[in-house]
Amino acid sequence: METYGSDKPDLRIDLICKNITDLFTASEFEPFKGQTVKAVPISDCKLTRKQIEKLLTDCEVQAGVKGYWFKMDENGELAGGVAKFVQGCKDELTARLGLQPNTLVLVAAGESATKLVGVMIKIFGANVPGHMDKERYEFCWIVDFPMYEIGDESGELEFCHNPFSMPAGGLEVLLKAERGEIDPLTITADQYDLVCNGVELSSGAVRNHDPEIMIKAFELVRLGEADVKKKFPAMYNAFTYGAPPHAGIAPGVDRMVMLLAGEESIREIIPFPMNKNAQDILMGAPSEVTQKQLDELHIVCTAKEEE
Repeated sequence: METYGSDKPDLRIDLICKNITDLFTASEFEPFKGQTVKAVPISDCKLTRKQIEKLLTDCEVQAGVKGYWFKMDENGELAGGVAKFVQGCKDELTARLGLQPNTLVLVAAGESATKLVGVMIKIFGANVPGHMDKERYEFCWIVDFPMYEIGDESGELEFCHNPFSMPAGGLEVLLKAERGEIDPLTITADQYDLVCNGVELSSGAVRNHDPEIMIKAFELVRLGEADVKKKFPAMYNAFTYGAPPHAGIAPGVDRMVMLLAGEESIREIIPFPMNKNAQDILMGAPSEVTQKQLDELHIVCTAKEEE
């Protein structure tokens, strides 16, 4: 996330993020003042001001956050965008970002800086010649997913991804967090994603098969054994009989076909794609089940319709 701004990086793009927060701790530019500031340098960029602004607008639409820019011109001077607000640290920026003439620098600031950086890398990487090799497949495994996070609305500890994944370190690491010996936000889960060209092809995890570990994991987010039994009775009861350690992964075959076909959306390779309401318009599904269909399957409905 710190390098690419995304947990689904497209490694065909050679752009990476640099944290330059320390250079702007005393900045008079309000969007940078006291904020996290990250930059993406793009060498040999010949885009015009109009093209840069257009792509930044596209980034803002996707990320919901405004981005900034400046560049080092042919004479080695900082120009364009927010250049006047960064002149005071030109030497530090040049050294930190490896600036050369015709280098464009994209800047993101604030709580959503990482998210915006990820969008910037994706959009500018695809639109600035020389920074993306579109004729190859680049695979990578994504691991070390955080087990917990601070909820945006609650402001309290919550599960980050799948609450039923095994925490790396098992019960011991959860007990350490409970005793205050470690920060629960540092706990990672045994989860793994296979990513290719910025597309998540498969997602998997080592499942939490131990009721004791499961309950302790939920206790850290203020849920006890009674809550686990109430919310997930079938799973909890199954585990009490003794489940073996198990893991799995779910390949997205449709996404693999999409990449092989050179398409940008799985809707282009699925015969009957659903709309936003999960309806298959062509096949008229879902639809009301007829009595004839029920009879063919030997299904008897015992519930009566409410009048």
